[in-house]
Amino acid sequence: MNFSTSYLLKRSFDQARPHWLYIAGIFICNFFTVPITLMKPLALKILIDSGFGAKPVPNFITFFFPSNYEFSFASVIGLSISLVIFVALIDNIYIVVIWLLNTYTGERLVRDFRLHIFNHIQQLSLAYHDRKGTAESVYKIQYDAYAIRTLIIENLSPILSSFITLTGMIVVMLNINWHFAIIACSVIPPMAILIRFSSKKLKKEWQKVKENESNAMSVIQEVLTSLRVVKAFGQENGESGRFMSKTDMAMKGQLKVAWIDASFYFCIGMTYAIGTALFIFLGAKYVYSGEMTLGELTMVMTYLGQIYGPLDTISRNLNEVQSSLVSLGRVYSLLDEEKEVKEIANPVNFIRANGLFEFHNVSFHYKKETSILNDLSFKIYPGDRVGIIGSTGAGKSTLISLITRFYDPTYGQILVDGVNIKEYKLSDYRKQFSIVLQEPVLFSTTIGENIAYGLPNASKAEITEAAKMANAHNFIINYPDGYDTLTGERGMNLSGGERQRISIARAFIKNAPILILDEPTSSLDVKNESQIMEAMERLVKGRTTFLITHRLDMLNSCNIILHLEKGCLEEIIINNETDTIARIKATFLSSI
Repeated sequence: MNFSTSYLLKRSFDQARPHWLYIAGIFICNFFTVPITLMKPLALKILIDSGFGAKPVPNFITFFFPSNYEFSFASVIGLSISLVIFVALIDNIYIVVIWLLNTYTGERLVRDFRLHIFNHIQQLSLAYHDRKGTAESVYKIQYDAYAIRTLIIENLSPILSSFITLTGMIVVMLNINWHFAIIACSVIPPMAILIRFSSKKLKKEWQKVKENESNAMSVIQEVLTSLRVVKAFGQENGESGRFMSKTDMAMKGQLKVAWIDASFYFCIGMTYAIGTALFIFLGAKYVYSGEMTLGELTMVMTYLGQIYGPLDTISRNLNEVQSSLVSLGRVYSLLDEEKEVKEIANPVNFIRANGLFEFHNVSFHYKKETSILNDLSFKIYPGDRVGIIGSTGAGKSTLISLITRFYDPTYGQILVDGVNIKEYKLSDYRKQFSIVLQEPVLFSTTIGENIAYGLPNASKAEITEAAKMANAHNFIINYPDGYDTLTGERGMNLSGGERQRISIARAFIKNAPILILDEPTSSLDVKNESQIMEAMERLVKGRTTFLITHRLDMLNSCNIILHLEKGCLEEIIINNETDTIARIKATFLSSI
């Protein structure tokens, strides 16, 4: 999405509004750069004109001395040295204060911006994440979000400070000699033209660089999350080549940016050189004719350098602003992504579900093009155990995602306890579900905290009871740290069976009325399977349960079988009588 510069600036200022007190403090501190900068050449002028020359010490200096005080050569040197130290002291105190204020404000600004992006990403539907993947979002949070600090604190603040300093320098120059002021200002128009030209090219190149860097991160993310597959097929070199290809494209983009920058600064440097040459020519002429003292020329030349300094800061930061604006544009395009699963204005509060489900002509189309589920209609009563079978790609997982409202139907309605699920408060509705997946998801924290994930304020006794119900307590207490044992990233410090039992304990402690089981025993050995089957039998009691499985023995406990094929509901089998089990087996075997 291509945003205008004015839009990006306005939106960034709106984002930074809660921090305006600190940002205003930074801008106020920047005003002090003007008097500090104007004082720096004063000591040298006094030394040349009043120490080596015959001019009197300026009145604003003599004001601080007795009226009859006579300035000797030694006292003028002492005065000049004292001024240098005093100005340096003030300047360094200012640098420390502004550095601390910049760091504190900048870090708060980035932290809150990243949190805003992270919260938004969590609210987006699974369809968005299926399309975009995780690497793009991680890059925007970690790298693009930092651009708000770069823009407001590190770019715009120095630009404003430089404008103030530049204005002060030009006013001083006009008071000394208007010819010098005109020469100093003559570099501004060509500099503005160069900035405008280079900014357009830089924005275009930065967009390519950010895209290529994000693609390179995607390779890293894919490889690190699939490292076992990469190693098993011996594709380390191939993946390194793919990463190198992506980073080479980013590097070429960086080189183009560097070339544009270097060309720009070359032209700016030559413009400054021509202006300085004119200054030297005119200044030498004035000193030779007696219209200006050598000290005044020295001060004017110093001011010239301090005029070009702010101009250089302005030009450098205006070009760097382009990189920040490109990054912020990428972030705002993410923040503008609409939530595909939306909550209505006045949702219905949902305390605890009974578990009555009704599907009325439900269809779901991925990207509004590819049909995944077509015209499903069925009814599930509270406490039913529903087996969902079908070949790969039949739409089983999509059906579960519609039940949990990870997606919304493209057509039709889903009712729970007689109410359209779109009318419920989303957070309340999601609390009605516990989920046990084929690959249990654990977080890199302690076993106890993983169990309590569904009930964050759970007591130690509740955690222990849930673990016992899931047949997990015995193996947990055998670890030296017990429930405080760290599970590692994605729970890799534990075996597959241990991870699954912790996942079941998490479902127990949440005590939700609706249970989703997605191939919960498919990757387990016989010993672990028996313990988990026993735990799950306790878990499903009294709950409406949806089970995706390819295991015939697990279907035996289901009183309803939904058979899906190619997104259509082929048949519904009611297993209230034992003689229908043969039909279930036949249907199941025909679907795999």
